[in-house]
Amino acid sequence: MLIEKDCVVGIHVRMFDLQKNLLEETEPQGVTYLHGHGDIFPKLEQALEGKKAGETVVVQLEPDEAFGDFDDEAIRLVPVESLGDPELIVPGLVFSSVPGETPDGRNWRVTDVAEGMAVLDANHPLAGWSLKFEVKVLSVSKPEGEVTGNDEVVVPGFLGFAEKIIDDETD
Repeated sequence: MLIEKDCVVGIHVRMFDLQKNLLEETEPQGVTYLHGHGDIFPKLEQALEGKKAGETVVVQLEPDEAFGDFDDEAIRLVPVESLGDPELIVPGLVFSSVPGETPDGRNWRVTDVAEGMAVLDANHPLAGWSLKFEVKVLSVSKPEGEVTGNDEVVVPGFLGFAEKIIDDETD
């Protein structure tokens, strides 16, 4: 069976930077997504169209095709104590808003803490990076039942760069 819209596709993904360093890889059993519904990067979805189980595609994505361009406006320097207990504020923590600003739906990751100040960054950790994806098709099948386009088929954690979300209002 060839990959087409509304197929359930199992893939194993390896993501590299342009220096060929492996940045992330799915588990050997791969992940599953519903093809043609924007569940993966559009350029990857296009490259997989018409492929079958066992085939591999290699696709390079520029920043605007992957995690976006780096936005200098998405950086804030805030006092550590405005985020909560200073001893608990470490790089990697994620907040749902910046103290003193109206929440805008972005997550703000602590990237540095020094001299009582914390750097918050709303950019994805790979924003601004060109990336190479090696994607092996593991399976292709028709979904069971009717496809609505809202079906949650994607396995959580795929290229997720798991981050601990902290609600800054629960102190």
